[in-house]
Amino acid sequence: MALPERFTLFLVTPPEKAQRAARYGLPGAQLAYHVGNGPHLFRTQGTLTRSGGVLVAHHDGFDGRGEAEGLCQEVTRECAARGYQGAFFDFEGRVFPVLRRAVELLGPAFQRRGWTLYVPEEYVTPCPSVKAVISTALSGGSLKQRLAQVAEQLGPQRVALGLEWVAEDFTLPAPEGAGVHLSQEELEQLLERRSPAVYFDQELCAHYFTYMHTGQSAHFVLYDDPASMVKKLAIAHALGIQEGFLPLPEREEHLQTLLKG
Repeated sequence: MALPERFTLFLVTPPEKAQRAARYGLPGAQLAYHVGNGPHLFRTQGTLTRSGGVLVAHHDGFDGRGEAEGLCQEVTRECAARGYQGAFFDFEGRVFPVLRRAVELLGPAFQRRGWTLYVPEEYVTPCPSVKAVISTALSGGSLKQRLAQVAEQLGPQRVALGLEWVAEDFTLPAPEGAGVHLSQEELEQLLERRSPAVYFDQELCAHYFTYMHTGQSAHFVLYDDPASMVKKLAIAHALGIQEGFLPLPEREEHLQTLLKG
């Protein structure tokens, strides 16, 4: 297994693991910031030990109020000071108008500096320096069709892959499409205890198996490993997508396997 040629894969890490992650030779994406009330850019606790790569910020707890201009200045200053070549606004859930406005302002400012702003699809603007990050964590449908649709709409050069190490246990039926997250240890224990027949879903591009508690509901478990990640990367690469974000896995040997040529 190996990464596709000419594919840029950002390794998303918290500050305390950034130095260790640097040995893999991938550009870093520092999960060290959040957009809080104001809105302002806040740095999480911990020492930043690595410069360069991409700033990553979430917006958990943000109340949606305020003006965008101050936030834009703070993001730009932090990127310049830390040598970042862009920012990834990892915003999930509700779309806030003030943050959409921030993206509208930052897009041209980043373009002038040769930086890139990565955002969820809902925040994408027409500016070429703003790219959509599409999550690979699907519980239904087709990953290939999902990526192809966005790539056709925006152009593949404006799409990045948002890889996730999925491990979810769904109690059937699951009409909401939501499962219980499994840690890597819990997944491995479940596989060892149940010894299930494991299959690969070509549409979701992930492994799955089923099991049943005695007298209880059936369960469906969907999960990723290095092999499924390689397949997701291959699908994206075939569509012309050339960038992606990969969280540091719980088991670092999974990353070693993924990067092995």
